[in-house]
Amino acid sequence: MFELLYNKINAVVEIKTEEFDYFKTLFTHKKLRKRQYFLHEGNICKHQAFVEKGILRSYTIDEKGSEHILQFSSEGWWAADLSSYLSDESSFLNIDALEDAELLLLSKPLWEQAMKEIPALEHYFRIIIQNHLVATQKRLLQSLAETADEKYNRFLQTYPACVQRLPQHQIASYLGITRETLSRVRKQAAGK
Repeated sequence: MFELLYNKINAVVEIKTEEFDYFKTLFTHKKLRKRQYFLHEGNICKHQAFVEKGILRSYTIDEKGSEHILQFSSEGWWAADLSSYLSDESSFLNIDALEDAELLLLSKPLWEQAMKEIPALEHYFRIIIQNHLVATQKRLLQSLAETADEKYNRFLQTYPACVQRLPQHQIASYLGITRETLSRVRKQAAGK
């Protein structure tokens, strides 16, 4: 069950087998059914989740009822509202499963304990959070400046394993474009 997590950590930092064996004991396993929530807006995010199987989406709903998808998290990705998780304040995100999912949950106290006791994990999570910050800044700037074609091509690069697994309206929501625009962009890309 922990092989994917071990491989993801070792791709960033070297962790000793005995350290990882201890780290594994800090997680709880959770299964979500399709459409089941990991986090509701307004609640405090008490866990971060490592996705072993399935796809989660992180999103908000505006006052008009429109969804705005911030991120998809598939196998090997972490999912959480970091702002809520780190500050113990209410979340502004909903996170739910787009397909049946299996998660490894890590509470904040145990996460902090692991980083204190295993320096490689502190290094790993620092790099993961830095990469998340950089990716979020790039996504914001790209959403302001890129064309629909450029956004779609970037989506294909970022989420290659998810393209066939996600409904088109959710891809459009993530890209900040209409379904009709996405349909046009996909047809143009297929014709190239």
